[in-house]
Amino acid sequence: MRAAPTCPRCFGPLHAPSAWSSAWRCDVHGDVLPFQPLPPSSAGYTSVRQSTVVPVWLPWPLPSGWLVTGFGEAGDDRTGARASLVALAGPSVTLGPTDLVIIAEEPGVGLGASFAGLDGPDPGGGFGEGPPNAKIDVLGHPTALWCVAGPADRAIYAGEALGNWIWAICWPAEAGCLIALTELSLRDLRDNDQDLDLPYGAFSPRLTG
Repeated sequence: MRAAPTCPRCFGPLHAPSAWSSAWRCDVHGDVLPFQPLPPSSAGYTSVRQSTVVPVWLPWPLPSGWLVTGFGEAGDDRTGARASLVALAGPSVTLGPTDLVIIAEEPGVGLGASFAGLDGPDPGGGFGEGPPNAKIDVLGHPTALWCVAGPADRAIYAGEALGNWIWAICWPAEAGCLIALTELSLRDLRDNDQDLDLPYGAFSPRLTG
C-alpha cells in the first residue's frame, strides 16, 4: 500500500483534489504536483518508468557495491509525473556509506530543490555562472553540472539535460567527489532497451521526508 503523497517542495501533507479543484494543494506552497516515493523493487521500477514524462536517470553500470534504494515521482493522473527520482546507496572510497539521489524534473516542480535543502523551486540566482564543477555522461553526451550552495551535510550538483533540470545530491557532503571525479554514465530507464536487472537494497530513509 502506498503512503499518502506529500508536497514536493516541503514534504508536508496535501489536500486532495475535490469538487472545487482538480489540484493537489499544500497549505504552504499552494497547488503542487504530489510527490510519491516508490519502493526499491521491480514494481517501483515499472511504475516510475510508465508514469513519467521526464527522464528517469540511472548511472549504469553502477559503481561497485552500489544498490538502488528507491524511486520517486511527482505528478498525478492528469499530468503524468513531471519529476522522477532514483535513490542509490553504496560505499565511497574513504568515507563509508553514501546516499545519492538523481532527479529529473520540469522547471518549477521543486523536488530537486527540496532534496537539496533550498527554499525556492529551482537552483536559484547565480546558477551556471563560471565553468562547470563536474561533467557526467548523459546518453553518450558530456553534460555540465554546477555546485549549488546548500546545507553543509550534502553535496549538490545541478544542470540541464533534454530540457529538464537534472540534480545529483549526495550525503555526506564529502562524498561529492563521487560526482566530480567518477565517470558516471546515465541511462534513461524509460527507453525500451533499459529492462535492467537492478540490484536492490533497503528503502532509503532519504525518501521519507
